[in-house]
Amino acid sequence: MRAVLVGILALAAACQAEERGAIVETASAEPQAPQTRPDGPPVEQGEPNKRDAVPAFEGQTRAPAVDSGVSFNVEIVAEDLDEPWAIALLPDESVLVSERTGGLLHIGQDGAVTSISGLPEIYTRGQGGLLDLSLAPDFADTRELYFTFSEPRGGETNGTSLARAKLAADNSSLEDVEVVFQQVPAWESPLHFGSNIEWNSDGTLFVTLGERSMPEPRELSQDLDGLLGKVVRLNRDGSPAEGNPFLNQADARPEIWSYGHRNVQGAAIHPQTGDLWTIEHGPRGGDELNVAEAGKNYGWPVVSYGIEYRGGPIGEGITAQEGMEQPLYYWDPVIAPGDMTFYQGDLFPWAGDLLVSGLAGYLVRLELDGRRVIGEERVVTDLGRIRDVQEAGDGSLWLITDQGDGVLAKVTPAG
Repeated sequence: MRAVLVGILALAAACQAEERGAIVETASAEPQAPQTRPDGPPVEQGEPNKRDAVPAFEGQTRAPAVDSGVSFNVEIVAEDLDEPWAIALLPDESVLVSERTGGLLHIGQDGAVTSISGLPEIYTRGQGGLLDLSLAPDFADTRELYFTFSEPRGGETNGTSLARAKLAADNSSLEDVEVVFQQVPAWESPLHFGSNIEWNSDGTLFVTLGERSMPEPRELSQDLDGLLGKVVRLNRDGSPAEGNPFLNQADARPEIWSYGHRNVQGAAIHPQTGDLWTIEHGPRGGDELNVAEAGKNYGWPVVSYGIEYRGGPIGEGITAQEGMEQPLYYWDPVIAPGDMTFYQGDLFPWAGDLLVSGLAGYLVRLELDGRRVIGEERVVTDLGRIRDVQEAGDGSLWLITDQGDGVLAKVTPAG
């Protein structure tokens, strides 16, 4: 029993290091392509962990380094936040921030921070806590807020849940809180909860779900009769959405959109194509950028471009198998991705680029040609562990860092 406990604690510590940075070493129209394709060496990043990996196609990893020539003005709007996890920008230009440790904050334009009451009971160990925040598309009329959190489910088990509530007019409390969706099966694990909320143009929403990390539950990423390691597509009331690929399959959960995922904490809807792009943590190496398509299998834990935290291969150590999707792009060493967004403004010269928050301590900018990554830049490198990135209506960027003394920052071009 002691050996089993030691093994679990070691795995938990390794996965927590993924979050805390100790492991980090070093059918639709395509968007317009850049006029020129960058060329040259990749971003300086050290040796890969999985040294025998061979990319499936040119440019799948270590794209040429690019330099947009932008310098930054970083304004700290609020500080001493307790492991902030997600940002939601309100219509009045104030901000909601979730804290993994269980707090929900309203931060005014003047930086004044107030706590919001009314949250349900939350499991806050390890990587568990209050996670993503998302305003309903009609928030201006309904004041409806959706959020994900790790929910205690009895005994020591827990799982990712989606809830909705109404934010009081004075931003002080949540009203009519209702849990509308629960990941199953519940598991005794403090790791890999996902999770991200993205609204589809048809009014449905995607929720990304982690596979709980432990050797036994991570195998369930490949099983369709459960919701570990999945992306689900739901109606606003949490029910399975029409058009889901397994809606009428008796041995599959009707909520499932895609499967074979590890720990997807970031996602974004492409503003031109409407495709759902996801980004997920790999183990030691193998962070992945994917387009999550209906019914497709993204391979975990059968295929991976990473290795176990303690060393050694994931499964048979293979990176490809028939019937399993290849990532559009992968990183080794990891960037430890949080959330991401497609930049649409003109304040920065980055229109159409993908911005990824990195717990390794920087914001990653990816230049794209359709679904191909053709250039990579790492910016805002001195703020800390960037957990979330959101673009405001004026094109400025809002970032949070997830340390115990985390900050909310507004980023604009210098000058």
